[in-house]
Amino acid sequence: MNNTIAMKRFEMVVGVEQLEQLMELLNRCKVTGYTVLKNIGGLGSRGVRNPDDVILEEENVMVVLACKEEQAQKVVNELKPALKGLGGMCLISECLWLEGLAIS
Repeated sequence: MNNTIAMKRFEMVVGVEQLEQLMELLNRCKVTGYTVLKNIGGLGSRGVRNPDDVILEEENVMVVLACKEEQAQKVVNELKPALKGLGGMCLISECLWLEGLAIS
């Protein structure tokens, strides 16, 4: 696969009420691209979050981003001390970016 670039993929799930704080953190790290998926459900430290529950007022969001190693380390350095206050979770994995699209 010679048309790919090695990257780190972040998948972060937080309550919608922490989204602005997470976006500010990513801005401090000079992250220029990410995707926000709203109304995410599942089971975690705050119990079950059912996105189909119309009474549910506290929804979860997922933020997904991919960046090169140097940028990823900046994100980790900022995110690690903030994660306890943000709640939720963060997964980091290796991925490949298909060349042809602009890298964030």
